Amino acid sequence: MTSDRTEPTGPHVPVLLRPLLAAVAPVCGRWLDGTFGAGGYSRGLLEQGADHVIGVDRDPLAFKMAQDWIGDYDGRLTFQQGVFSRMDDYAQDLDGVVLDLGVSSMQLDLAERGFSFMRDGPLDMRMSQSGPSAADLVAELDEAALADILFMFGEERASHRIARAIVKARAEAPITTTLQLAELIESCLPRAKPGQSHPATRSFQGLRIAVNAEYEELFQGLLAAERALKPGGLLAVVTFHSIEDRMVKRFFQHRAGKTGRANRYAPEQVETPSQFTLVTRKAVGPDDQELADNPRSRSARLRVGRRTDAAPGEISAKDVGMPQLKAQVKAPTKRKR
Repeated sequence: MTSDRTEPTGPHVPVLLRPLLAAVAPVCGRWLDGTFGAGGYSRGLLEQGADHVIGVDRDPLAFKMAQDWIGDYDGRLTFQQGVFSRMDDYAQDLDGVVLDLGVSSMQLDLAERGFSFMRDGPLDMRMSQSGPSAADLVAELDEAALADILFMFGEERASHRIARAIVKARAEAPITTTLQLAELIESCLPRAKPGQSHPATRSFQGLRIAVNAEYEELFQGLLAAERALKPGGLLAVVTFHSIEDRMVKRFFQHRAGKTGRANRYAPEQVETPSQFTLVTRKAVGPDDQELADNPRSRSARLRVGRRTDAAPGEISAKDVGMPQLKAQVKAPTKRKR
């Protein structure tokens, strides 16, 4: 069993930082880092020439950890606790926005945050450290709702089998720790072959996304960035799994007028002004050196778009391929412990 240490295991390595900085060069003006985390992207932008960076994060620990080095930037870095889906409330006329999606290394490495099945800790997963936790969802949602989350958000094909096992196990004793849940999931699935991910990977992803409403946050965040960027401003998004990447890809395609017709018999769509032009035509992944230096980067993909002077437009969650649960899951009330 891995030690449940209370400090990160090492310095945070920003994923795809080099290709991101190359894609948005030359860096200048005012930027917003919507997923501040350990500050790797903010520091990279400041060191490449950004005049000012606003670091946004819903996790208060992020800003506490940055106090040791924020003074190095002479007031060019400021903090805003909150969600990036509200970034246009925090700033306007930005020269750039960067979003690094998913859970940060510092959160994974802290056992007490409950994100990782590799360390035993409370089944938490809350990025903001407030509201209902993963343990609350596991304790209170019915079998169908749990299976829906695991399948739609985690892409877990054995979702019904796992949800059934959770409901059966919690009737005997509460499921309150990461290893409890991970071992329960392992018991439902075939043993992983060499090179395969841990059997609990998809289920933990699904629960984490549900706890933090990550897909809705991404969808609203893309729209907020469109409103907050000035003409010529850049939006750079780093994703870590196929659903996130699909949403970002389709958003940029719609905004750049690259969707085309569903079939040749469909009527021509009325041409509307494009809100973005594509800076990266295809997703950019890690090179061999980055994979060697940081194995966590293997699934990362970068997409970048440049804002035009067209007014913000309308788009639906369905247009960008955001997964929709069969029924709206009502967040359980936070249980007293």
